[in-house]
Amino acid sequence: MNNYELYKVFYWAAKTGSLTQAAKALYLTQPSVSHAIKQLEDSFGITLFYRNPKGVALTQEGTILYSYIEQSHILISLAEKKMADLKNLDSGELKIGGSDSLFKHYLLPFLEDYHQHHPGISLSLIHGTTPEIIAFLKEGRIDLGVVRMPIVDPQLEVMQGIQLQDCFVAGPHFAELKGKILSLDQLLTHPIILFSRNSRARMAITELFQGYGYELKPGIEVGSVDLLIELARKGLGISYITREFVSKELDDGSLFEVQLDVKLPPSQVGFMIMRNMPLSSAASKFIDRIK
Repeated sequence: MNNYELYKVFYWAAKTGSLTQAAKALYLTQPSVSHAIKQLEDSFGITLFYRNPKGVALTQEGTILYSYIEQSHILISLAEKKMADLKNLDSGELKIGGSDSLFKHYLLPFLEDYHQHHPGISLSLIHGTTPEIIAFLKEGRIDLGVVRMPIVDPQLEVMQGIQLQDCFVAGPHFAELKGKILSLDQLLTHPIILFSRNSRARMAITELFQGYGYELKPGIEVGSVDLLIELARKGLGISYITREFVSKELDDGSLFEVQLDVKLPPSQVGFMIMRNMPLSSAASKFIDRIK
């Protein structure tokens, strides 16, 4: 037996006060228990037990050793329980990185479903731009990231999610544009409201305009989808936003889509994890639910 097994025998003999009961608890023979205790006593050069009419009792030295071994046994038992809880998703933490808009308009139903099935798992949503989310993932600060594609990085594995369609929207202040099809020249005569320049959507629309020979300069630059919506509703400009994120406003008429004579390409959402790195049980189960 190794030292851990010897200490286990010692613990149960001390706890039960019986070599026979210790043998039953550990599924060993009584001679094996006696031999293990003798090995431990020989290694220390001291006597740990003495016999009494009821079985065995600890010597003074044995009592001191037991006070340490008991603490170790409790910690090991707690560790084993914790591992079982993590495996069974009774406890743990799931850390996801992404944008506020993707959390709110895309992931929310999945998060709600996951929380209902695994209420013991705490959820941590980390906000950031795509480059920040990639950095968080590589630093181990999150389990997975949800971002707009394409993502090309040999360290990352990317799974395809939903497809989104971006568009330009305006409020009643620009009612004269409703039902018209505008050229890019005509669109750029109006103030444009764009998301921050580090966002994937902003990069995509900037590149598209450059491809047609135009420089897209925003009149207003904001850091949240809610502001894109609200500023467009207030008439401060025409916002570039994901159509799925303003479906309510388009339905109730507080915003309308500004039609263009060029096609705006759709964008793809993807889930990133580190390639060849084991996922926690909590993260694996979440990915299973969104596939």
